[in-house]
Amino acid sequence: MSATETISLGGPSPAPPSNETYPIQLTAKAISAVKLAIEEEGMESSTALRVAVVGGGCSGYSYALDFLDEEPDEEDMELKFEGLSVVMDPHSAELLNGVEIDYIETLQKKGFVFNNPNATRTCGCGSSFS
Repeated sequence: MSATETISLGGPSPAPPSNETYPIQLTAKAISAVKLAIEEEGMESSTALRVAVVGGGCSGYSYALDFLDEEPDEEDMELKFEGLSVVMDPHSAELLNGVEIDYIETLQKKGFVFNNPNATRTCGCGSSFS
């Protein structure tokens, strides 16, 4: 094995490295899951994923994922992950700085997981934070 090879031990599989520094990262599994959902919904392959933070939830803020089938707002930040467009508003980008979005499938749970190193408190279901 060369010094540049890595071995996965079952943790999140990060997307290939990029020259750009983004406030969030999506794992390869998350990117594939979003692309599959776009395809299954019959949407255009150019459909973007909007990642946002909204007020509410048991811990103060909630994560939100939605498809964006129109042009992003002028102030939005547009990120590219393996051809997938991800759009974030500036406020959400600030709150989500350093977050990794993964996709998991287990016997008990299937869906997106937000690994947020900045959260001081999270709820039991993992969909809200402060």
